[in-house]
Amino acid sequence: MNTEAITIKDKRFKPYMPAGELKSIIEGLGKRISEDYKGKNPIFVIVLNGAFMFGADLMKAVDLPCRVSLIKVSSYHGTESTQCVNQLIGLQEDIENEDVIIVEDIVDTGVTMEYLLSLLHGKKPKSIAVCSLLFKPGKFTKNFKIDYVGKSIPNDFVVGYGFDYDGYGRNLPDIYSIVE
Repeated sequence: MNTEAITIKDKRFKPYMPAGELKSIIEGLGKRISEDYKGKNPIFVIVLNGAFMFGADLMKAVDLPCRVSLIKVSSYHGTESTQCVNQLIGLQEDIENEDVIIVEDIVDTGVTMEYLLSLLHGKKPKSIAVCSLLFKPGKFTKNFKIDYVGKSIPNDFVVGYGFDYDGYGRNLPDIYSIVE
């Protein structure tokens, strides 16, 4: 892991979580999901853009016959949630009577996930579970269960490993937190 602070656009970020720790967390999540869904064929709905790296690595850590679908929603502008969710690419697969696992990079306020849960419940799946790499309990304002959490973190804004600041920083292998 780079031990130096980095600059993205007009903000400074310090090292927070190295790639090795991420790999260990994801392998643990994959093992749990594989055990919980043994004998089932779930469909993983990966939320773009942020969860693309996590979703790809999670799929490699899951030992199940499964399908993958992608959905794109957005609720952030800069470093703040807008509290308004825009669906940019919708779910194309039929999920009626399917076991669905939503794969998200981070749940903070819960606004985006609440929107997704409502949207997907309307398509009559057999079950829906939520898997989030990171969770900010200090910002969470909704009332739904997050079935699989990689790690709870403080309210800091993070970049790297799919997380971005205005589109930048997603390609970093480690996660960095904003320097106030």
